[in-house]
Amino acid sequence: MIEYENLALANKPYLNEFREAFNDVLKRGWFILGTHVQSFEKKFAAFVGSRACVGVASGLDALTLSLRAYRFGRGSEVIVPSNTYIATILSIVENGLRPVLVEPDPATCNIDPTRIEDAVTSKTCAIMVVHLYGKPCDMDPIMEIAQRKGLRVIEDCAQSHGALYRGRQTGTFGDAGAFSFYPTKNLGGLGDGGAVTTNDPVFEATIRKTRNYGSEKKYHSEVLGVNSRLDELQAAFLEVKLQHLHEITAHKRSLAELYLRNLKSDFRLPAVHKDYVDVYHIFNVRHPRRDALRDHLTRGGIGTEIHYPVPPHRQTAMKGICDQGSYPISDDIHSTTLSLPISLCHTPDDVLKVIERMNAF
Repeated sequence: MIEYENLALANKPYLNEFREAFNDVLKRGWFILGTHVQSFEKKFAAFVGSRACVGVASGLDALTLSLRAYRFGRGSEVIVPSNTYIATILSIVENGLRPVLVEPDPATCNIDPTRIEDAVTSKTCAIMVVHLYGKPCDMDPIMEIAQRKGLRVIEDCAQSHGALYRGRQTGTFGDAGAFSFYPTKNLGGLGDGGAVTTNDPVFEATIRKTRNYGSEKKYHSEVLGVNSRLDELQAAFLEVKLQHLHEITAHKRSLAELYLRNLKSDFRLPAVHKDYVDVYHIFNVRHPRRDALRDHLTRGGIGTEIHYPVPPHRQTAMKGICDQGSYPISDDIHSTTLSLPISLCHTPDDVLKVIERMNAF
């Protein structure tokens, strides 16, 4: 059986380092916002190339707190891709804002910059881009529109740790980058976690206070805050993984190259372009008979996933919120996409077996 993911195997190379990190946290006896959080924040900011990083409890919180920091008026509109994961939309709704869905480019599955300007209204306050599957968005035209229209840009980098657009890392283009460290991510912890990157010291200070009950000084709340702190233990584990992120990314890119070179033309494969360095958190293919293909792979002992089966505008929770329009490109992507095994736990031989089974479909 070739599992879609096996986190025990994927994390096995780092067990001794994890134990050392755990013992260090235990020995210090400081479990909330301690030295490991501070150290990881500095190291991750340096890795991304941003002025600062603020650790929070999850990727969703990273998005939610980023929007909250700007205190946009209730009912203001945020442009967002129509085929993103539901968390992106939830962060908008949680802030009393209105998501305005814009269709993606069918080739990249990322928001189509040519469609953004038509969605801008007098109520638009921000563009929330999503670097889906680990492929960067086409940021130059997006930033040009944002600057010309006076809009904030929040980057959802939950799947794009280390991805490059024209030599520059995701999370450094907009006003804020929101990262997730969910265990399946390329930089995944052993529990939940997230972070916000920024070059704005005022914004950074706001996020730092908001994540900790609105307080910079203990028991003195300056703003209305929440409890959303990156756990000290998770930060210690993430420090370990960050040291190995380049090798994790290189491994996944090498497996992706096998897929790209050897899968037959029946399948729509991820677009490749010299301006983009994908990190392949997810390797998705598309096929009009997706469900039959998935069943074919399952019967061959190969696990797959669907990211994602239901688009935001068709989610029950989004009735009356973002289900008013028609989004045929999003519908097509969600009904045809299939995610193939591409983890640190997989070998080239595993991928070649997947390819053989795929090509026999």
